[in-house]
Amino acid sequence: MKRTRLALVAVAVLIFWASLLPAYAVPPTATPSPGYEARLQEQRAASRAVATPSVKSRRVRKPRAH
Repeated sequence: MKRTRLALVAVAVLIFWASLLPAYAVPPTATPSPGYEARLQEQRAASRAVATPSVKSRRVRKPRAH
């Protein structure tokens, strides 16, 4: 009876100790995906093309004071 109880306590202590160790798992989104990166680059290029005006605006200069 004492050995069974000692074994259960030992297993419980080992499980508790193992639960305190940090996990070193890498989330699946951390690995780069070539297809996703290509779509991002296309999307960024398209948004830059829309965001940049085709006609450059001129700066208005203030008249100089003499």
